[in-house]
Amino acid sequence: MIRILFFGDIFGRTGRSGVKKFLESKREIIKPDLVVANCDNAASGRGPTLGVYEELLESGIDILTCGDHIWDQKEASTILEGRSSKLVRPANYPEGCPGRGLIEVEVKNTKVAIISALGRVWTTEGLDSPFKVVDELIKKTSAKVIFVDLHAEASSEKYAFGHYFAGRVSAIIGSHTHVQTADETILDKKTAFISDAGFCGPSDSVIGVKKEQSIKRFTSGMPVVFEPGDGGPVVNGVVIDIDEKSGHAVGIERVSLVI
Repeated sequence: MIRILFFGDIFGRTGRSGVKKFLESKREIIKPDLVVANCDNAASGRGPTLGVYEELLESGIDILTCGDHIWDQKEASTILEGRSSKLVRPANYPEGCPGRGLIEVEVKNTKVAIISALGRVWTTEGLDSPFKVVDELIKKTSAKVIFVDLHAEASSEKYAFGHYFAGRVSAIIGSHTHVQTADETILDKKTAFISDAGFCGPSDSVIGVKKEQSIKRFTSGMPVVFEPGDGGPVVNGVVIDIDEKSGHAVGIERVSLVI
């Protein structure tokens, strides 16, 4: 059995601190074989800087996925093009973009593929179809265990994606909205699914942003520079158990804790 612990979008310093504390106190209880986290908002609500990337790996995360904020920091290309990079960019950015949309690692003598993909509804223009691109990637990999982080806004797109790949990958975990959903399930008795794993960040906030700033944006209609919110860290994610022989998920459980 392979156990994967996935953290939803890590938001700012508070989110990074929360994940680190969670791993320090819960790792020996959960006993994950692989730790994956979405770092799309890891540096003050934007993609990771080189320093933040290294900090997250040092805290105990094995692989980092991302989303529409992947290019926000000038160091993004440097991180992605490193020979031993642990950052997976969305695979459906056009050909020629830096980095990889799939990373393979060895876990308990089993090859595990981690794929990142970005939805196209209400997100980013110019993307290739995540359905088509991920379809091509899973045909190319020899990994039996395949984990997919679908970073997308629309629940309908996530559900369609989940049912399209049900039985062909081990897990499809949604990210991006920062709100954990209560719809975890195993599709076709083979593929772990949840439409959004939630986020790791300030609990007294509007999906990570200072409440006052978010309220001002909605009530005034004027542009507002967002800053990370207040409050202790909330940690959201999922724990997935996968049979390494079949590649099928046998369990998925939500993680939701205020530290």
